This record gives sequence, C-alpha cells and structure tokens, in this order.
Amino acid sequence: MSPKSLLLLAALASSALASPRPLDPPPPPAKRATPTVYLAGDSTMAKTSNGLDGWGPYLSKYLTAPVVNKAISGRSARSYTNEKRFSEIESLLSAGDIVVIEFGHNDGGSPNSASDNGRSDCPGTGAETCKSGKTGETVYTFNYYLENAAKSFIAKGASVVLSSQTPNNPWEGGSFSSAPGRFVGYAAAAARNVGAGATFVDHFQACLGMYYKMGKAKTDAVYPKDHTHTSPEGGDLVAQAFVQAVGMGMNGTTPLKALVKTPAPVVF
Repeated sequence: MSPKSLLLLAALASSALASPRPLDPPPPPAKRATPTVYLAGDSTMAKTSNGLDGWGPYLSKYLTAPVVNKAISGRSARSYTNEKRFSEIESLLSAGDIVVIEFGHNDGGSPNSASDNGRSDCPGTGAETCKSGKTGETVYTFNYYLENAAKSFIAKGASVVLSSQTPNNPWEGGSFSSAPGRFVGYAAAAARNVGAGATFVDHFQACLGMYYKMGKAKTDAVYPKDHTHTSPEGGDLVAQAFVQAVGMGMNGTTPLKALVKTPAPVVF
C-alpha cells in the first residue's frame, strides 16, 4: 500500500474514533406573525340558534386577529375540563396565541347530591375538593379548573385572559341591579393566582355599564327569551363591551389590546 493510502486510512480511522458532534438543541416554537385568539366558555359565548347568540361569534369584527370559538353551551369550568376541551385547545396552540376563558353561569350548586349535574364545582377558591354524590368523582373548585387550564396554556407559550361572566339582565326586576355573583371575583382571583402570562377583564362590569346606559327597554329587548341569553344583536353588543374594556385597559393591559381595531367600540 502506498504511503498516501496509509495516510488516508489513518485519517479515516481518527475521524471514526472522534466524539460525535452534539446535536443542536431544537429551536423554540416560533410565534405566528398574527396570533390566534381561542375562546373557551359556555352558551353566553357560544354560537347558538333559535333567535339567541353568544358574544364569541362577533369578537372577530373588532380584532385584527383570527378568532376560534371553542365555547359550548351548557358547560362549566368542571365539565369543560372533564370533556378535555381545555386539552383540545392546548393541542392547537402556538407560541404567542391568546386564550380567553369565561365561565360562571353553570358553575353554581353543589356536586355532593345524588342528582349532581356534572357541572357544579366544589365550593371554595383553592385546593378544596368534594365527591360527586352521583359518580364519586373528585370535584375541584372553579379556581382550580381555571388556574390549571391557564397554566397549561402559558406553558405552551400562549397568554391567557380570564374574563368574568356576563351578567343576567340587570333590569329584570324593574330597577337596575349591579350585584355581581361570586364567580366574578373568583375569575379575578384566578388571574392573580396564575400570575405572569394571565390577565383579567371584568366583562361583567363592562356589560353593566353598557346596560345602564341603554336603559331598561333596550336591555330587555336583547334578552328575548330569558334573563341570561342574548339575541344576536345583544351578542354583538356584549362583544363590543368586552373589546371596549380591553381597549381602554379597564383592568390593566391584556395582550388583546394591541389587536383591537381602530376605532374601538364605545358602548358604556
């Protein structure tokens, strides 16, 4: 074998024995040029029918980002979790996306009875647990469900907006009522508990301001069948109230503020 061939073989052997070059770490998930806004909620946010509609279908009119409405009628924070609907949203997220979570209308009651409806959360705002009187499942608090979902979204690089539930018709009793239900404060507490990556919008208060300005007759007209569910016109107005609260930073700045179209709605 020639000296040149011997040198080539030695070089190849040396290369084979050398430590392999470590692989570069995978790049962090890329942010979309425009984030997607996902909605998680109940019938007051969902697309409905028969002369009623939630506010979710109208939100995209007032934002520069696409909106994916995953709200489902009749759900609570508990049932939405158990049906793995939060998990479905998590699987769709890219870094920079935004998730708006709004529950409360179906979360009341107690899960302890034999007639547990599968929606009632355990009373409390922390780590309290209950047992379903119907299925025996462990039931957690409203805040537990919201905070767990929010943390899972934030871990994917998304931001979370925890929104308080919409009010029932505040003029229903003949005079204006502004008393919030307990889940309004619970949603605000959940945002504080989650911390970085989570913000709060008091949608309840924004809608109250709008309904007070509208007066009894106009407000009654957007609740054509009961005191909870709005007409399509009402759903649009409730979306506008949410966007106005975001645009004016009513509860501080949320990541949605940069996506509000100009001019922002003014309804309260």
